[in-house]
Amino acid sequence: MLAVASAHPLLHEVIVVDDGSTDGTAEIVKRYPSVKLISYPINKGKSFAMATGVAAASSELIMLLDADLSGLDGDQITALATPVLSGMTDVSISLRQNSLWVFRAIGLDFISGERVIRRELLSEYLAEMLVLSRFGIEVFMNRAIIERQLSVVVVNWPQVTQARKSEKLGYWKGVRAEWHMIADLLQVAYPLLLISQTWHLLSLRAKPKYHVQQ
Repeated sequence: MLAVASAHPLLHEVIVVDDGSTDGTAEIVKRYPSVKLISYPINKGKSFAMATGVAAASSELIMLLDADLSGLDGDQITALATPVLSGMTDVSISLRQNSLWVFRAIGLDFISGERVIRRELLSEYLAEMLVLSRFGIEVFMNRAIIERQLSVVVVNWPQVTQARKSEKLGYWKGVRAEWHMIADLLQVAYPLLLISQTWHLLSLRAKPKYHVQQ
């Protein structure tokens, strides 16, 4: 993924936050001199890591990308950036090939980690983001998007997948990790609120799903 992101002409800076990983992330990043690395020895969770990356960013627009994506290429990055760069919408959100079936059915993955959003919006909430539950960041961003009535475009990524925790950690460890993630989400929003968020985000969609050209 770094090879694609670091060479893409629309991405003026690439920041990797190594949140206490044990998979050699720092050594991988060193292969890409243009990429900025921020490392923490202890894992503090996705919300903290993302807030740290936002604080270090200098561009007006920020593209957020999860690190465990497969099949990502330059076309997908362009497709995610274009709706916001062109002024079509305020926010773009990916819909991956292996998003949950219910998300694909309704045309929106409300916890997708791949987004383009204005830095100023997130910068206003940095203090709150730093103390969120470990996996509450997407739900928190959704709340800010809905409060401001920002328009949203869903970008279909038919060739991109995200590694499941069971693939990375083994089946049982992966199941436990998934449940911990769900518990974190429920610390930020109750199930009915999550349904409400999804409905509001769908109502804010600027246009039908934006597809990557095949």
